[in-house]
Amino acid sequence: MAKRYGILTSGGDCPGLNAVIRGAVLKGETVYGQEFVGFRDGWYGLVYGDIIELSRTRVRGLSHEGGTILGTSRFGPYSEPDGGAENIKKVLKNLEIDGVIAIGGDGTAAASQRLYEDGINIVGVPKTIDNDIAATDYTFGFNTAVEIATESIDRLRTTGNSHKRCMVLEVMGRHAGWIALHSGIAGGAHAILIPEHPESLNQICAWVTSVKNRGRSPMVVVAEGFTLPDMETAHSTKGLDGFNRPRLGGIAEVLAPMIEERTGIETRATVLGHVQRGGVPTAFDRVLATRLGMATTDLVADKGWGQMVVLRGTEIERTTFDEALANHKQVPAAQYQEMRVIFG
Repeated sequence: MAKRYGILTSGGDCPGLNAVIRGAVLKGETVYGQEFVGFRDGWYGLVYGDIIELSRTRVRGLSHEGGTILGTSRFGPYSEPDGGAENIKKVLKNLEIDGVIAIGGDGTAAASQRLYEDGINIVGVPKTIDNDIAATDYTFGFNTAVEIATESIDRLRTTGNSHKRCMVLEVMGRHAGWIALHSGIAGGAHAILIPEHPESLNQICAWVTSVKNRGRSPMVVVAEGFTLPDMETAHSTKGLDGFNRPRLGGIAEVLAPMIEERTGIETRATVLGHVQRGGVPTAFDRVLATRLGMATTDLVADKGWGQMVVLRGTEIERTTFDEALANHKQVPAAQYQEMRVIFG
């Protein structure tokens, strides 16, 4: 009897999720004779046995589609009365599913690790536009987010130049400023503000004023998790998310009037928000996601439970959930300082 595996996508959506699903199904069927189903809406589908069949025909042409055909949610596998490893084992047995492929970020990896320790056959694929999982060099979705942010910088620059304004663009990045750093460098930002390295308002205004004095319109890129030195926590006024974390967003709208008051330069804020996560993935993300999906079929064929597929250099390798969760990948001080010298 062919081995049968269930795939789920959990947490925030991300360009490239469908390409992972497609890569896994196409290679798994062709090389190993594996069969696949998809759990709807993340862990919810696993807990309640809500599935759709995933055949070659169903996944054809998916690599260029954004979002996830399976749906996703912040639902946790242990958070409901019907959850927990023992109930999930019963669901998998009833559906004749031999193992689970969980595609997600840190929260998904942590839940997967716990399920593995409780006896569930499960492997993982890392996913986050923030690129903050230390076990992999790049996560799919990051390149797409950077491209969208860079295009936004280019567009804001033209209107900023027209009105001689300072433009402040806010991008995602709760704990890590990779999107802000890469898009800011690519877009020629005059200041890049990230969570790992707080900057004072005086310093930010000095950079802005220096640009204005040269006859140019300042461009500031800020990650949502950035804090000024006197801020105890990142700016949040939107309550908690599904993981009981503060919903971030709006630091650009805090900084803009402060910059304008201090410098006298008319300043406008733009919060990019979920635009970064939407739309079609870039070619880089389509290729990376496809490779990760294909490598996952090798992993389950080898019964490599408790492991994840990751990108290191140009090769797809394997690591354990423990190793993947050991460190949070943040922008190193040396890398930030290297770019900081050209601000202003």
